[in-house]
Amino acid sequence: MLSRCLRALLFVPTVATALHAQSSKITTYVRYAVDGQTSYGRVVGTTVQQLRAAPWLDSTRTGRTTPLARVKLLAPATPSKVIAVGLNYQTHLGERSAATYPGLFAKFPTSIIAHDENIVLPPDANNAHYEGEMVIVIGKRASNVTVAEAKQYVFGITVGNDVSERDWQKSDLQWFRAKAADTFGPMGPVLITGLNYDDLLLQTRLNGEVVQSQRTKDLIFDVAAQVSYISQYVTLMPGDVIYTGTPGTTKRIVAGDVVEVELEGVGILRNRVTQRAKR
Repeated sequence: MLSRCLRALLFVPTVATALHAQSSKITTYVRYAVDGQTSYGRVVGTTVQQLRAAPWLDSTRTGRTTPLARVKLLAPATPSKVIAVGLNYQTHLGERSAATYPGLFAKFPTSIIAHDENIVLPPDANNAHYEGEMVIVIGKRASNVTVAEAKQYVFGITVGNDVSERDWQKSDLQWFRAKAADTFGPMGPVLITGLNYDDLLLQTRLNGEVVQSQRTKDLIFDVAAQVSYISQYVTLMPGDVIYTGTPGTTKRIVAGDVVEVELEGVGILRNRVTQRAKR
């Protein structure tokens, strides 16, 4: 039987094959644990080739290989900053007008969890929603870059779920709890380079039912615009991530639900929802 991590990588739409035919530069990277050691690696077929460091720092291979079925997939980056863009699809805005600049907020690195790890709702979270998103991973230090330059600073993309507690969004002074609580930032399972991230199909499924579906070409502020804008105010460092926004409408998630976010050519991020008991 295939391990969960191997299924996560292989269960990708057949369109990924077509995308690969269009570009010979598509590469799959993972961050993984095996035999008590955490490493970054490049996936070739069903094998992980260990790298000396994070691929945006040093993609040199060590010579050690491990069957993909043996490894535990971890979140594909350990960012110093987790930045997110809100209201970035017109379908999520509804009848509201789009802003003239990206609306930003922050999540915390401690909110990030990996594929197949549990979203753990705090006991008083009564209206948490999924938000399937494409996530940008920064490859080199970016400060005050132009839109034309911005893509040079993007290493690759992964899949994310910007879990959001709607009641807290409305009632709190800031979105500290609503967006940045522990486990509210699932991300993974892999990091992909070489895709056209400006036109990929993004879908979210709740317990197997498609609840979000839109292409990233519909982003109000595209990848280059987001990276450039953020870099005017905050220096982006290698490994930092940007959640790019969610389309359509969202629904409440409760303990026992399974949320799957799928990004064309990248893979499926799957997480089960649990809720912590009150103490």
